[in-house]
Amino acid sequence: MVSTKNTRIQSIDILRGIVMVIMALDHVRDYFHAGAFVSDPSNLETTTPILFFTRFITHFCAPVFVFLAGTSAFLYGRNKTKNQLFRFLFTRGLWLIFIEITLMSFLWWFDIKFQFFNLQVIWAIGLCMVVLSFLIYLPIKALIPLGLLIVFGHNLLDGITVEGNGPGSILWYILHQSAFIQFGDTWVSFLYPILPWIGVIVLGYSFGTLYHREYHAPTRKRWLLYLGIGSTVLFIVLRGINIYGDMIPWAVQQNNTYTVLSFLQLTKYPPSLLFLLVTLGPSFLFLYVAEKVRTPASRFFLVYGRVPFFYYVLHVLLIHLAAMAGLVLTGKDWQLMILTMESFMSGELAGYGYSLGVTYLVWICIVLALYPVCNWYMKYKANNRDKWWLSYL
Repeated sequence: MVSTKNTRIQSIDILRGIVMVIMALDHVRDYFHAGAFVSDPSNLETTTPILFFTRFITHFCAPVFVFLAGTSAFLYGRNKTKNQLFRFLFTRGLWLIFIEITLMSFLWWFDIKFQFFNLQVIWAIGLCMVVLSFLIYLPIKALIPLGLLIVFGHNLLDGITVEGNGPGSILWYILHQSAFIQFGDTWVSFLYPILPWIGVIVLGYSFGTLYHREYHAPTRKRWLLYLGIGSTVLFIVLRGINIYGDMIPWAVQQNNTYTVLSFLQLTKYPPSLLFLLVTLGPSFLFLYVAEKVRTPASRFFLVYGRVPFFYYVLHVLLIHLAAMAGLVLTGKDWQLMILTMESFMSGELAGYGYSLGVTYLVWICIVLALYPVCNWYMKYKANNRDKWWLSYL
């Protein structure tokens, strides 16, 4: 493996950059596509194949992002003591949780009353980092079976459901059951139950051993190939059997196209075993292929992959502002994009939105607009590695 001067692994950064760019498509669709506020693109009764796959391709983002967060933790800790790595993971995890609850809650909604807290992927990564900070003291030989047990076994808990907003229920929402609950005038969405994500970040941390400086590169590539093919084939087999691995069984539909869509209609909240296999499997194959790739395209994605948190915050802000600008340009009230529970409940967002073609165009413009500032920040971080606070941004 050829490393950059700052010892980062380029293929990992490229993969992370690709999923960050794809992630923006999903969020642009949320704010621009017609019906996005009131319909589900995975609903086979209302979706179209192109809309379904527009959503499906973005499913790769969260699993890869969380998995590589674990890998990055291992790589960051190569020259640290366990105690130093513990402090970093614990404090950065708390920082991400704080950012999700405060800054991201505002950027998603622009509601100064903070009536709605949507605990999403930044929340999940933050909590997983806190958990991982304790688990790093275990040997890798213990972490691998622990991660596999969680990822492969957590669907056995699907039948356990709770209601209400008591302490026990909230704990279960945090761990394994997605929920949308109310506390007075405030609503909270537990969209990313963390138990399966803990398994993912633990496996990602263990995966980092393949990129140890002394690890035999051809052996690593074989493992990437085996993991990629094995995960993908296992997904096909388990999904075909249709007994275990996802809460939504597939079924024959009115035609072959929609039968394929049913086969790929998987549970993300929380991520099922099959959801993780079908997203992480091809990602391993990408790392196998991209290990020595150096092209203009790879350099483009590399930029976003090296400043993911910085890009994440900015892209949400820019998308939301662009949605407001779109309303102004089309002669509509920009305040429609100040999202509150009242605006959702009233149905005023039902008629809002643009075509899928416009959505893709806006996505491309958003990504390109962020490139210069992300490229600047990437270089700034590389040239100022002595500034400890940069590792939190």
